[in-house]
Amino acid sequence: MLEWLKNLRQHLLTGVSYAIPFVACGGILIAAALAFAPPGESNAPDPSKVPILQFILTVGVASFNLLLPILSMYIAYSVAGRPGLVAGAIGGVLCNDLNGLFAGAHLVDPDRGAIPLGFLGALLSGLFAGYIVELIKRLPMHRLIKPIMPILIIPVVSSLAVALAMVLVIGPPIADLMGWLTEQLELMGTGNQVLLGAVLGAMIAFDMGGPVNKVAFFFGAAMIKEGNYQVMGACAAAICTPPLGMGLATVIGRKLWTSEQRESGYAALGMGMIGITEGAIPFAAADPLRVIPCIMFGSVVASTIAMLGGVGNHAPHGGPIVLPVIDNKVMYVVAIAAGTIVTALAINMLKTKVAESQPEDSGP
Repeated sequence: MLEWLKNLRQHLLTGVSYAIPFVACGGILIAAALAFAPPGESNAPDPSKVPILQFILTVGVASFNLLLPILSMYIAYSVAGRPGLVAGAIGGVLCNDLNGLFAGAHLVDPDRGAIPLGFLGALLSGLFAGYIVELIKRLPMHRLIKPIMPILIIPVVSSLAVALAMVLVIGPPIADLMGWLTEQLELMGTGNQVLLGAVLGAMIAFDMGGPVNKVAFFFGAAMIKEGNYQVMGACAAAICTPPLGMGLATVIGRKLWTSEQRESGYAALGMGMIGITEGAIPFAAADPLRVIPCIMFGSVVASTIAMLGGVGNHAPHGGPIVLPVIDNKVMYVVAIAAGTIVTALAINMLKTKVAESQPEDSGP
């Protein structure tokens, strides 16, 4: 069992190492485009008004859209070698929007809208693809068929298996969960601000751009139309806390992180400044059991402080970049700073304990 867990960790780290450049490239380009963009509707940055900025933004988004396929693909590659690449990549692509890709195949409910499975879905698809390929490779085959197995049979069979699993097994429960969470948030309303703020913060950080994150974000965006800006204010503070917190952790605890992780930390800081929660994905994918609780804790602190401080956000976005359209700017900055510091201290404390118990390996 211990050996299997070590192998699993190595598979995740392999996927993360290949995905990091895509996160950094996409994050930096998106940050540059939004940082220099003139204000548009709701005073949020609007790069579409400047063609060169729109071009930079488009390239950055393209790089970001490759994050999940690359992560899933190389996790599968780590498990099963080159035959796992195709199925892993297809599983990762489906994680961007499962419903949209299969809307015409009558396998999904068109009324559910987009179903983003996020980075957790990419982890599952990569592992599933890898182990499916390993299983197929072990099946007895005629000697005439063996030469075409890795280039034809394995990619086709494993890709169909992964796609079916995503559509029929993984996708529907996630779609149902998104619907249930939306209903619960609507029922909760703003009656208990502390509880609502804490729930929103935890949801935003949990899967960093995945389905749970999207439910909280779109709920906050919908409240803007209702004239309630505090819900989006809490979300905005929570959105940037995971990447800022992880970036800060690599700065103040340099010895606890590898050089590659420290580079990812600098990129995460940049993405946090413009409200891209996905900047924390490389850390969470490599060490989910420690990172996810820490970033959730930090985001809960940030969103709760923002809610109690009467922070309002008039734009459906988050991070320091939306400061011009924030009500009660001081408390917004305080909320983000508090959540960031809590995240950094929490993850570094956990990593310090692990390093002390395993002095021969101070890595994550």
